[in-house]
Amino acid sequence: MEPIWAIGLMTGTVLDGNIDIALLKTDGETVAEFGTYTLAPYANEVRTLLVATLDAAREWNFEGPEPEIFAKAERALTIAQSDAVAGFVARQGMSMTDIGIVGFHGQSVLHRAPQPGRIGATRQLGDGDLMAERLGTRVAYDFRSADVAAGGQGAPLSAIYHAALMRGLGADGSYAVLNLGGVANITWWDGQDQIVAFDTGPANAPINDFVMAHGRGEMDRDGALALAGTVDETRLSKLLNHPYLNAAYPKSLDRFDFTADMAEGCAVEDGAALLTAFTASAVGKGLDLLPARPKKLIVCGGGRRNPVIMDMLGRRAGVEAVSAETVGWRGDAIEAECFAFLAVRTMRNLPISFPTTTGAKSPMTGGKIAS
Repeated sequence: MEPIWAIGLMTGTVLDGNIDIALLKTDGETVAEFGTYTLAPYANEVRTLLVATLDAAREWNFEGPEPEIFAKAERALTIAQSDAVAGFVARQGMSMTDIGIVGFHGQSVLHRAPQPGRIGATRQLGDGDLMAERLGTRVAYDFRSADVAAGGQGAPLSAIYHAALMRGLGADGSYAVLNLGGVANITWWDGQDQIVAFDTGPANAPINDFVMAHGRGEMDRDGALALAGTVDETRLSKLLNHPYLNAAYPKSLDRFDFTADMAEGCAVEDGAALLTAFTASAVGKGLDLLPARPKKLIVCGGGRRNPVIMDMLGRRAGVEAVSAETVGWRGDAIEAECFAFLAVRTMRNLPISFPTTTGAKSPMTGGKIAS
């Protein structure tokens, strides 16, 4: 297949109020060209609605009928993202006929990993049919449900795209890709037939929630609070005994599996320091689980902009951490690019998840197509 232009959409669980939009030319196996990347802000009322929807999802917890707010939020975010795509394409001097497919991740509102004797559950809001109707093009969506129904974790899905990027650097297992979003996930590839991916623990979500709860903004910008605080090493040591951190992969997390409550009672600076140290230390424990411990991490996602997290990865995870930009990647764009890549793979009926990335018994194609 000749490479086509695809658009990838992503809104993370940290709910920063933006829609990530990336244009990628790909055949679903290699990247032919990187197009424009941008952020499109949600209207305040949509963001407020999504925050309320996440709260409702936690109360629901997959028990009984879905909350009524889901349908309202799904329609609102689908329209908002569709309009954002239409505007983005027009600004490129392109039309929707130039776009082969849109990869629409939607908004994750709840995720429950499988347990012995119980398959997992996942819920992403996003109406692929409505987006396809509004844009007049193919839309790939609902990327996780098939994997979960087959006994997989449904996450992380970024591994095959990370591997495509690593191929350009000559992957040999000496380095790995770390994404620091709401949750932290890692991809390791030996450059041949072993690819491993899993969530290592939390990343920005509990830090952001803690800072917001103390009225100090929406995040610990530049790690300033953590830098001014002191890590309670005894408390950190206890937190690091959490069974998830020692569990074998594949494994995945919901945004709220590790919360700001880990720093309950701490002054804001000390709490930020504790949560930041926990993120970095959890990554270190994850590295110990890999077939070979990498010497370097290429870090993408918003957390790479926090110099304290990056420094703590060196001191507490025992690994060199560099931002994605140092190897020529766009660290903010990678997740959105990933869903453009996965959309093309879905269109081609190529697998998007694997036994060593999500735990499904065999490689899974996943995703649905609306047109």
